[in-house]
Amino acid sequence: MLTITHLNKIYGGKIPYQALFDLNLNIQQQEFVGIMGPSGSGKTTLLNMVSTIDMPTSGDILINGKNPSKLSKEHLALFRRRELGFVFQDFNLLNTLTIGENIVLPLTLDKRSVKEMDERLQRISALLGIQDLLNKRTYEVSGGQAQRTAIARAVIHTPSLLLADEPTGNLDSKASRTVMEMLETINQKQGTTTMLVTHDAQAASYCHRVIFIKDGRFYNEIRRGSNRQTFYQNIVDVLALLGGNTDDVLPVR
Repeated sequence: MLTITHLNKIYGGKIPYQALFDLNLNIQQQEFVGIMGPSGSGKTTLLNMVSTIDMPTSGDILINGKNPSKLSKEHLALFRRRELGFVFQDFNLLNTLTIGENIVLPLTLDKRSVKEMDERLQRISALLGIQDLLNKRTYEVSGGQAQRTAIARAVIHTPSLLLADEPTGNLDSKASRTVMEMLETINQKQGTTTMLVTHDAQAASYCHRVIFIKDGRFYNEIRRGSNRQTFYQNIVDVLALLGGNTDDVLPVR
């Protein structure tokens, strides 16, 4: 469902800098895949390419067989709104709206009927355990509840691909665990293909597999198997081999 072929990204300037080198990556329908690597490895650049925020210097990115870089500005905006869902570290909720209004925002922009919006809102809020928060304001809920709201907003329009950028970065260990369990539930129950970019080995252990990149290149890949705790330890071991600054890897929670 996501196919990346010979992806290169060079940032111009007086001294050009190449952030990604001939990267190849495939994510199948309904997979939950983590992307990890030291700071400066190219994770954010890769995410920006897939999310269509930035465009490749060369190579192709296909999402459900479509190449976003070939779309017009108008069609690209529509593609982004309908095919992609985004979960950010900083939640990016609108303080002027209620929790419920934040969640249905993608449907509002798509001019869906009030009945459809309400039906979807009730279903997704129940799945994520936030149905009692719908009339509250963003400043009245906890960080974990705000992130669950952001997840609900990201998937209410049933995107083809959910992109999560350090979704546990501003949360404590308990809230982080809850948020990752929610993402896992969305992946399993709705079949939403998910790509997670994170420094957190604990968060990455919820994925089906983790792809490691270093200096803009593919480095390694490991799969989860049946034991999440073993998978977590394997992730930590690969991160240790990757090297980098100690700040690049979060401590064990």
